[in-house]
Amino acid sequence: MNTAIDLVLLKSPLLAPTTTLPADRHPAHVYIARLGSGSRRTMTEALNTIAALVTTGKTNLETFPWPALRYQHTAAIRAALMERYKPSTANKVLAALRGVLKECWRLGYVTAEDYHRAADVPTIKAQTLPRGRALASGEIAALMGVCGRDTSPAGIRDAALIAVLYGAGLRRSESVGLDLPDYNQETGELVIRGAKGRKDRLGYATNGSADALKDWLVVRGSDPGPLFCNINKSGRITIHRMTDQAVLCILRKRANEAGVASFSPHDLRRSFISDLLDAGADISTAQQLAGHSNVSTTARYDRRGEATKRKAAELLHVPYLRRSQQPVIASRH
Repeated sequence: MNTAIDLVLLKSPLLAPTTTLPADRHPAHVYIARLGSGSRRTMTEALNTIAALVTTGKTNLETFPWPALRYQHTAAIRAALMERYKPSTANKVLAALRGVLKECWRLGYVTAEDYHRAADVPTIKAQTLPRGRALASGEIAALMGVCGRDTSPAGIRDAALIAVLYGAGLRRSESVGLDLPDYNQETGELVIRGAKGRKDRLGYATNGSADALKDWLVVRGSDPGPLFCNINKSGRITIHRMTDQAVLCILRKRANEAGVASFSPHDLRRSFISDLLDAGADISTAQQLAGHSNVSTTARYDRRGEATKRKAAELLHVPYLRRSQQPVIASRH
């Protein structure tokens, strides 16, 4: 941390640790409570990051004096985040900071003027390469292949799970949140409830995805409960909801078996959007299927631009011959 930020943040007596407020009067808790379940952990970590940064680890979101923050503090926090984190991470932390500042105003701890000044810190702009990667069709086929060769219930379930993550573009939290009635076998509709931003939407499992789900439901049975459920070490299906972490472990295992390079669950969603656009779907439809609030978010998942740039680069010919292709010139003695 540079000297200027150190003086503003660490020498201010206003930012000393404070006693814990009741949960219904604590600005950080009130802010986190109004978030969707998928965002609470992320923003809790963001607020703890701010508290530790400002007080060199002496406080956390519980004991940090959020109402004492003024513009000079938030500007210094932004500068410190710029030095330490990637723009996407820093902007996420700043979003959490603005959210808590608004609750400080709503709870009557600060004036509207102090709130607006403190929250008036701009996002950090930067042009970075797209995160993650889109899987090639051969990689998807390889993953399905290893699942198909595993005739146990786990193999059938994992194939259906991958089919839904890629074929319907679901987030992993959305896939494990599905209940049996949320899937309509006749229409292929998947009812995704309480997704990011607490929004419901419809997804669709078609062709291969529908076939994979059909096979899984034969094995799973019709007991009420989650669509995707746990399978114990003996291969017995237990109607208990899977966790997000379980999905990650399954994909890592199947990628290793298939010889597919490392990828994240979200990369299957990226592949869904990119392949959908490549197949001719308009971006507005892709946005609705993905459940994005803004079409610009959907556009960031589009990898077609990179393929176009690569094809353009291939128009140029570099006149280089591999050593093995170069003519042999007899040495002179």
